[in-house]
Amino acid sequence: MEHVAVNPWAALAYLVAGVCFILALRGLSSPATSQRGNRYGMIGMTIAVVTTLLTHVPILLDETNVTSGVGATTFFPGSLDPITAIEILAAIGIGAIIGIVTARRIAMTDMPQLVAAFHSLVGMAAVLVAAAAFLNPAAFGIVDDLGNILTVSRIEMGLGIAIGAITFSGSVIAFLKLNGNMGGKPIMLPGRHVINLAVLAGIVGLVGYFTQDQSAWVFWTITALSFAIGFLLIIPIGGADMPVVVSMLNSYSGWAAAAMGFTLHNSAMIITGALVGSSGAILSYIMCKAMNRSFISVIAGGFGAEASASGGEAKEQRPWKRGSAEDAAFLLQQAEQVIIVPGYGMAVAQAQHALREMGDKLKAHGVRVKYAIHPVAGRMPGHMNVLLAEANVPYDDVFELEDINGEFAQTDVAFVIGANDVTNPAAKTDKTSPIYGMPVLDVEKAKTVLFIKRSMGGVGYAGVDNDVFYMDNTMMLLADAKKMVDDIVKNLD
Repeated sequence: MEHVAVNPWAALAYLVAGVCFILALRGLSSPATSQRGNRYGMIGMTIAVVTTLLTHVPILLDETNVTSGVGATTFFPGSLDPITAIEILAAIGIGAIIGIVTARRIAMTDMPQLVAAFHSLVGMAAVLVAAAAFLNPAAFGIVDDLGNILTVSRIEMGLGIAIGAITFSGSVIAFLKLNGNMGGKPIMLPGRHVINLAVLAGIVGLVGYFTQDQSAWVFWTITALSFAIGFLLIIPIGGADMPVVVSMLNSYSGWAAAAMGFTLHNSAMIITGALVGSSGAILSYIMCKAMNRSFISVIAGGFGAEASASGGEAKEQRPWKRGSAEDAAFLLQQAEQVIIVPGYGMAVAQAQHALREMGDKLKAHGVRVKYAIHPVAGRMPGHMNVLLAEANVPYDDVFELEDINGEFAQTDVAFVIGANDVTNPAAKTDKTSPIYGMPVLDVEKAKTVLFIKRSMGGVGYAGVDNDVFYMDNTMMLLADAKKMVDDIVKNLD
């Protein structure tokens, strides 16, 4: 059976898949077009997967077809035996079942953890592909006439396994932090900067040495050090920076996939990995800028972050005012403009639908209702946008921080629902605070602040108390967010 080095039909199919992925990213840049973007992504991935299968899974051709030059032999090179093909299809089926069940059962509040878990799987996949290529390079066509692994392939392998291992272990730590198995407060290891730099330098040096010596100890040492540095990089990063970490790990997973694409000679993986890697890096940079954080400091794993005495526990007891659903309903109805600030507390309580109903009732009373979204509200980029879109909140009512922050001074009521860190004025005044320098929503400038919180005892994910709780113009609404909003809706005339 004839093998063709370059399959023009496969190349064309991968090109179409790449265009679909670009359109998917463009669609996902806005809540209004996100569904269309998801569809493009699914179409592109379907084309890529089917093309890969068709160009590797053999079909049984009779002798007549083979000798007569039927084009099937060009598209189906037959590099896999039927048993291997069945194993691949079975693995795809199992993965599809797991994906469908997970997508149907996962709660929106657990979406950040799910994203972190998926990133870890991508990283581990890159590690396994690199390991398979190292153990059986001939099967991947990456050996020279003497049986040695090609130098360029060693570079690809070294980078792929390093980035993949870092992505895996880093994503596992991110998952544990997001899932509450580890605290949100930074864990500052003694001498962490020296250790991190030494390990990273060791990885880079070994990858370079791997191009000269393909001994097994070099390959597996790179693997072990990469798993270790992923752990060391994410451990010191605190809860306030976790949305950036999720985006950053997304970028890492893309570069790992791109590196393995070269090893597998798969242009679709190279294109997809490059798109994911670059878009994740750009998003991480944008979020760091929005938080007044250094992109390099986040990548370095909390480089420059210092443990704060104020972090991890609430401040001393201070006077505050408590309100009821009836009080809140009265103030909201009398307002001319209300700005709603959603946060992770809304996600936990699944209060977005009740919040939209409250907004609709206020609009019926002639109140202007707007939603203010902080770039890092929640646990992942766009978390609040997704929840509000799920509740069918009009896109025109949703504003980003830089577009709405100047309106709080002219707003009658700022309605904060579980958004602690992103409304904390300590970010502007307290240099000892772990969130110092992060731009926040100026809710305290509104005439009245209604702040929904479960209790006064807890602190935000960054581990700091919020001065807004104790201001004269603030009324605390202590209850489950959904129950409180439902009660407010009932009291709106």
